[in-house]
Amino acid sequence: MPQRAATIVGGGIGGLAAAIALHRRGWRVEVLERAPAFTEIGAGISLWPNALHALEALGLAGTVQALGAVETGGGVRDRHGRWLSRTDNTELTRRFGHPLVVLHRGDLLRALTDALPADSLRPGSEVSAVRDDGRSVVVEHQGGESRADLVIGADGLRSAVRGALWPAAAGPRYAGYTAWRMVTEPLADPPAEGAATWGRGERFGYTALPGGRMYCFATASLPPGAASGTSEHAELLRRFGSWPDPVPALLAAVPADTVLRHDLYDLPPLPSFVHGRIALLGDAAHAMTPNLGQGACQALEDAVTLAHCLDGTPDITAALTSYDLMRRPRTQAIARRSARLGTIGQLAWPPAVLLRDTAARLTPTRTTLRSMTPVLGWTPPDAPAHW
Repeated sequence: MPQRAATIVGGGIGGLAAAIALHRRGWRVEVLERAPAFTEIGAGISLWPNALHALEALGLAGTVQALGAVETGGGVRDRHGRWLSRTDNTELTRRFGHPLVVLHRGDLLRALTDALPADSLRPGSEVSAVRDDGRSVVVEHQGGESRADLVIGADGLRSAVRGALWPAAAGPRYAGYTAWRMVTEPLADPPAEGAATWGRGERFGYTALPGGRMYCFATASLPPGAASGTSEHAELLRRFGSWPDPVPALLAAVPADTVLRHDLYDLPPLPSFVHGRIALLGDAAHAMTPNLGQGACQALEDAVTLAHCLDGTPDITAALTSYDLMRRPRTQAIARRSARLGTIGQLAWPPAVLLRDTAARLTPTRTTLRSMTPVLGWTPPDAPAHW
């Protein structure tokens, strides 16, 4: 079979993973990234066992795990700091073959870019048009024009590829709450476990990064586009400064000018992730809220599955049909589940909060783990499943 070419639009985690998977199968790949460099803004990322299985298929699981911290345990607490549920990472590993690993997004992105030929990475290449002229799929961008056998739209929530080929699709929808993300300076005595604390219409979570740093995140139910009257760090202190330990100490260790704030959106279900020889991947296909920590994990699964479907067949359209059938039901179900969890976590009416917290406290840990099996038990299509 002659060498095939793929143009990947979007140089984030999913796009780079797809490029790696195809490059290692002999494809000629190029990754078009509209930003001037392949970088990620400063925040952490959780890689659950299913993501590590995908990275294992790319030959990068060991590399990535060495860059992160294995979370030993954690769970959910109430507004007073009392544990509502606990998890044990040892049990995660036993059940699903890998632990939960947390690392900086920038470190993950560097590991992915390092696995590709430098000349396949094209920053500063914002895409303006995508079309299939019958002979090849044509992508017009700032650097000129690219022709390929396959185009992968991995360009995020507001995907240009999706907008061009799925013009009737509904746009992103606001989840009802905004989020802050931040990384602390190294702590002399960092918390031994991660946790998410549920309040009334607000949440605050934290987990360990390498080197004594902590990745923290917070949410609050606010209208979209709402702005803090002062700095975002000051807003966090106002909202969460009196929350149970270690929240105040973590906020004190966050550099005030490094707090990131983004309103959260997800994507209404698409009727298909493919259009001829063009496929959507990651957030461009199924952007979801971060409540399950599965956004990047699902993008990695997408990349490995797409390469598997393309492997060994010259019929790209048929391969993409298989990819759509394998990925769309799963990712859309996980997106719905993440949205439901966000709704529960953001409850503000006191009787509903009491009922939520009581239900969480009474649910056995084994039941929670069992409920996560359909998500975390994924393995690549040609590998045995962990159930």
